Amino acid sequence: MSTAPSSARLEARISTDLHSLLKRAAELQGRTMTDFVVAAVQEAARSAVDQAEVIRLTMSDQESFAKALLSPPKANSALKRAFARRRKLVAAE
Repeated sequence: MSTAPSSARLEARISTDLHSLLKRAAELQGRTMTDFVVAAVQEAARSAVDQAEVIRLTMSDQESFAKALLSPPKANSALKRAFARRRKLVAAE
């Protein structure tokens, strides 16, 4: 017994000029207009998410980050207490 993949509907009002452009572009690629629009929107969405998830650092920020990794500061009392609490929590599991 197979199950059909779930789907959702998306509707948008667009200008007739844009509609004509999308239709022409789809025809040029040998696709349906729906397939063309879905592929374009999916690519744009992935790109937007990828860009949002990337951390961009200036050269100065990169150098500070590298220095912190290579020479971390000594643990202060708050950090030592946090590690002790973590050890207790992990041991309790």
